[in-house]
Amino acid sequence: MQPNEIRALVDRYIDAYNRMDIDAMLSCMHAQVEFKNIEGGVVNASTEGIEALKQLAQQSLALFSARQQRIEAFEIRDGVAHAHIAFHAVVASDLPNGLQQGQILNFSGRSEFEFWDGLIGKITDIS
Repeated sequence: MQPNEIRALVDRYIDAYNRMDIDAMLSCMHAQVEFKNIEGGVVNASTEGIEALKQLAQQSLALFSARQQRIEAFEIRDGVAHAHIAFHAVVASDLPNGLQQGQILNFSGRSEFEFWDGLIGKITDIS
């Protein structure tokens, strides 16, 4: 894939994520997509395959009344896209981990995207 195609695909995915449009998010994904979320050096979520990612996306949709990822920096190295992300969200309801309804979350991290057959094949979110 060309760098402009990679950036356009990542932008399309982020836009769908921000709109909470799971079908549009999944349209950017390879059928065998791998997803991993790493927080503080610990993997707290991972999936393999588009159906598993869809289930995770549906579960996480209910956690926030609003959410937004914004790309602050973007580079491509050896075919892997590295996006530095600012994340903003509003918690939808009280959660078992202590987060309260209406609580605002702001943090930054990075997402790494790998591409298979012109689609996103692997996403690793690191915060």
